[in-house]
Amino acid sequence: MITNPILTGFNPDPSICRVEDDFYIATSTFEWFPSVQIHHSKDLINWQLLTHALHDTRLLDLRGVPSSGGIWAPALSYHNGLFFLCYTIVYRHESATKDTLNFLTTARSINGPWSDPVFINASGFDPSLFHDEGKKFWINMVWDHRPHHHPFYGISLQEICPETYKLLGEPTLIFKGSSLGLTEGPHLYKRNGWYYLLTAEGGTEYDHAVTLARSRNLRGPYEVHPTNPILTSSGRPDLTLQKAGHASLVETSTGEWYMPHLCARPLPGTRRCNLGRETAIQKVEWRNDDWLYLEGNDNAPREHTPAPRVEPQIWRDLPARLPFDSPHYATLRSPTNSVSREPDCLRLFGSGSLESCFEQAMLARRLTKQQATATTCLEFQPKTFQQMAGLTAYYNNYLFHYLYLSADETVGRCLQIHTCDDGVSNFPLGDKLTSVPDGRIYLRAIFNNSSLKFQWSQDGDLFHDVGENLDASILSDDYGRHWGFTGTFIGLACQDLTGSRCNADFSFLEIV
Repeated sequence: MITNPILTGFNPDPSICRVEDDFYIATSTFEWFPSVQIHHSKDLINWQLLTHALHDTRLLDLRGVPSSGGIWAPALSYHNGLFFLCYTIVYRHESATKDTLNFLTTARSINGPWSDPVFINASGFDPSLFHDEGKKFWINMVWDHRPHHHPFYGISLQEICPETYKLLGEPTLIFKGSSLGLTEGPHLYKRNGWYYLLTAEGGTEYDHAVTLARSRNLRGPYEVHPTNPILTSSGRPDLTLQKAGHASLVETSTGEWYMPHLCARPLPGTRRCNLGRETAIQKVEWRNDDWLYLEGNDNAPREHTPAPRVEPQIWRDLPARLPFDSPHYATLRSPTNSVSREPDCLRLFGSGSLESCFEQAMLARRLTKQQATATTCLEFQPKTFQQMAGLTAYYNNYLFHYLYLSADETVGRCLQIHTCDDGVSNFPLGDKLTSVPDGRIYLRAIFNNSSLKFQWSQDGDLFHDVGENLDASILSDDYGRHWGFTGTFIGLACQDLTGSRCNADFSFLEIV
């Protein structure tokens, strides 16, 4: 059996493709860099992070994009020896109008090198590419900013030149959506003379769903599945996997079909998902009516689904202390010279604040379980209260908890906590700063569902509490005015607001 979710922690909007016996899933990364995570599997059970498609400034620079802007819903496909990756860069999304630029890049190998991105259009987001009998078609949802109109205008299709990647002719609106509304995330498939359009509907929250429609004609009209939606957890608070939606399809070499999809797991007793939106997968089946159904008798996502009839391939578990050069670490928005890393040593050169959308000195890993303990060892000699370094539980620049080492005119070297709660900063310790001796210190963050406790130690064995329990649930898609689409990260960070770029050294980050 496959146990869901297959990609834990912030890994939304899965787009899957198969090349012979290898499966690849691309997921959204928003403002995090390197961008577009690509996971690899041989059996759909066991997955490993293989690479990132957009990993240098030749391919991408996200400096200045807002939180939950950046890379939305990449679509990965393979045709005639070439990988194709479509994606949106969102430069603005909080207002009625949205700046959504769509690009295409290609590679002979999933590991790259990827070609210089080609700009395609900007009419909406969630683009994908459909390969059909020598022709290629570009698909995306269209955004309508006009008052008194539904902003999710529909799904557009336009032929694209397979050599130059220039759009041909005029776009055709092929699907306005079902009664669920908020139609996005389109993928096209062809089977038994039918064109199938798979979309995400209902919004990427608790009413999220997967809709399937079909037509004999590529340009429609498309009829909606008779028991639509084909997947949802809407109205089912008893389910472990919530927010089920935004899916794609793949056929195995043995003729079995699977549908990876977005999901989320709320913290116990809440409707807040601090791990962010994750990826699960369901076995599906084509029935005699040429419609697709979840295997079984309903459309609810399951924690366990039958595995395909292929040879298992088990990857080694990640170590608790990942080397700092691991692909599991990320920075914000771009590569930066404020982060210098060797496998066993991380040096951060103090940069902008945690609220910045530009240069930050932070290296971070996704939180992948609701109960976890993160520990690091820090060497740092601040000379002023404007110099800080430490351990952060970070959702975005409006939502974070930060335990940091700094200097105070009265106390000297000391620890403080900075909480940013929906854009409002507060310092839970007030003026009761925790004095610490010179030399290296150990910092720890303990996640226990909705509770977060910070601790420190001089020797790495005896730890002392810093402050009271904090609310880990605010670090979620579901909290406050400054909502988002990402998930909690555990970050190592350094700020120097004097501009002197003082450095902090970290010898490890351990998560158990």
